[in-house]
Amino acid sequence: MDFEPPFQQTWKAILLQNSSHEALLKSHDYDKLSLAEECELPLIDLSHLNLGHLERDKCMNDIAQAANQWGFFQVVNHGVSQKVIKSMQYEQKRLFHMPFAEKVEKNFLNLSSNCYRWGNPQATCLRQFLWSEAFHISLNEIPTMNDLHKSLKSTIEAFVKMVSGLAKSLAEILAQPLGVKSIYFEENCPPRSSYLRLNRYAPRPFPSQVFGLVSHTDTDFLTIVHQDQVGGLEIFKDGRWMAVKPNPEALIVNIGDLFEALSNGIYKSIKHRVVTGQEVERFSVAYFYCPSYDVVVRSCGDEPSTYRQFTLREYKLQTQIDVQETGEKVGLPRFLL
Repeated sequence: MDFEPPFQQTWKAILLQNSSHEALLKSHDYDKLSLAEECELPLIDLSHLNLGHLERDKCMNDIAQAANQWGFFQVVNHGVSQKVIKSMQYEQKRLFHMPFAEKVEKNFLNLSSNCYRWGNPQATCLRQFLWSEAFHISLNEIPTMNDLHKSLKSTIEAFVKMVSGLAKSLAEILAQPLGVKSIYFEENCPPRSSYLRLNRYAPRPFPSQVFGLVSHTDTDFLTIVHQDQVGGLEIFKDGRWMAVKPNPEALIVNIGDLFEALSNGIYKSIKHRVVTGQEVERFSVAYFYCPSYDVVVRSCGDEPSTYRQFTLREYKLQTQIDVQETGEKVGLPRFLL
């Protein structure tokens, strides 16, 4: 298949570089991949926000409680139409099934050169290698996308318009119990500071399970994800990995590092990962709700701050340094007081 990145060749090359292969596999999460229990995330019906005060208040409280206790939750009646979601799925599959040689070309789709990513070029061991490919698209790049892909561009624009409004609404709801001003996100998160990531997790050709995404937390305020029905997303909660059961009607929302810092640890940005399937490919699309690079994020509330204040630019720079030096993101622990 000419659209497939050279996953197998790269995997084998990394394998040959590591002489103690069995010790390597036992030193990380590979031996635990099959042990994840299936769970259903808290499910919140956002239509209750349009009912009476009691129903609205309960819905808002449920959102805040899920962000505190889980860091992940699902929403239905979210305002993103099934028609747009299905169009997004179709366009995504069509995009990823284009020849690999074209996807890696400079200025493919007239997007930035590092927009398309596959595997992990910095991987030095198998636990760091990603059996996946993705397009990272900043919202400010969408208007300049190549006219040869008008249907992809228009579908992305429709999806972003709906999901960006949802992200802002959820962020404002979560901000209320913290005493954060209602205009905080409108002032600090201009539309084009966020980005979209289209993901494809290729089927693995061997029985051993591998990561499509290694264990990590998200950097943003909020992430909103639509995943297909294949499954593979896992979250780390209560000291164990739990497999998220797909829900065709729901979008998944998770708290990012910036919201944990802003909330002074009240809302939880928890580790999650994706495990690839052996027989079928998996697709997902994620919207990352971000502030401008130079917005200062500081903890709110009367309690002593857990984290020192920082900008998104500073946070991402520290993450890049950590990934280069250790192969992994360290995240918020770097900013503890």
